[in-house]
Amino acid sequence: MKSSEWLRSKKMTIQQMLQYVIDKKASDLHLVAGARPLVRIDGELIAIPTESELTENMAMTLLSGVMSPEQKQLFEVNKEMDFSFAFGGLARFRANGYYQKSSIAASFRLIATVIPTIEELGLPKVCHQFATLKQGFVLVTGPTGQGKSTTLAAILDEINSLRQVHIVTIEDPIEFVYKPRKALISQRELHSDTHSWDLALKAVLREDPDVVLIGEMRDYETISAALTIAETGHLVFATLHTGSSVQTIDRIVDVFPDKHQSQIRLMLAENLESVFSQRLLPKKAGGRVVAYEVMIGTTAIKSAIRESRTQMISNIIQTSAEYGMVTLENSLAKLVNCGAVDMEVALTYAENPEELTRLCVVK
Repeated sequence: MKSSEWLRSKKMTIQQMLQYVIDKKASDLHLVAGARPLVRIDGELIAIPTESELTENMAMTLLSGVMSPEQKQLFEVNKEMDFSFAFGGLARFRANGYYQKSSIAASFRLIATVIPTIEELGLPKVCHQFATLKQGFVLVTGPTGQGKSTTLAAILDEINSLRQVHIVTIEDPIEFVYKPRKALISQRELHSDTHSWDLALKAVLREDPDVVLIGEMRDYETISAALTIAETGHLVFATLHTGSSVQTIDRIVDVFPDKHQSQIRLMLAENLESVFSQRLLPKKAGGRVVAYEVMIGTTAIKSAIRESRTQMISNIIQTSAEYGMVTLENSLAKLVNCGAVDMEVALTYAENPEELTRLCVVK
């Protein structure tokens, strides 16, 4: 079907589909040739009722409707493209265009224009402490789509409202847009503002930052740079696709050659302030709620990292509630016991189902 024929068929435009995402409080929109357009609501993929399967021409027309000429050119060359855009004054979307089976597809993630607060997200009070740190390394971890970017945005916006500092973000692409209050904020997007992660991370120390956000630690180079920036007296926030504090520390150490791993453990022990691992669970009443594990860089944690005894970290977290540490099972049990989440749902997210069962009050 040609583009002109499709438009006459009165199918939804990309703008109408994005508005549908907003109206239905969905988190994502998926466009794949050969399938109906799908939205993700409370973690579940649901077809847009009025729409039939997309042809390749339809998918191309929809994606082109939100791309600049430069982005279209890059997409044609690279076969994939990350970008973000404002949708009027209502929202922003992070998009990824890609090819599958030699045809075009795209995913769009809804980003609110108003950054939620730590309280509105249901995050623990310890997250306020992260906003007061002068230096160190704070990691927010979890699988894709579990709210890591939103958590970091809430913490950075609290810094923005409280402190006269220079915040530099390096993102691919820019998601939340910060309105300067007390802080000066420089947001750098890959391709638009810098040619590579490597160049941006090397340059950031010459930009007089106090706080640095690294959108994602993807490889050896970005992890190494993040540790170096933290070690030089800056406050660094970053994300990693790991499920727990132990997995996070092991992943960071293992990415380095064997001969450097003892040095990396020492750097982590000296600079790691916290690992905050999170999941989004479907609520009984609809919507989603956050469950989390919190590890704080206490003396005991630093010793375990330095001495390569990460197997002890889970026990340290379990016995260190006075420092703000929380196990995932305690967080899940709290949600079950207050009636927010079904026990069956919580069990699917637990790392230690037996411990979760012990902590839950059976009614």
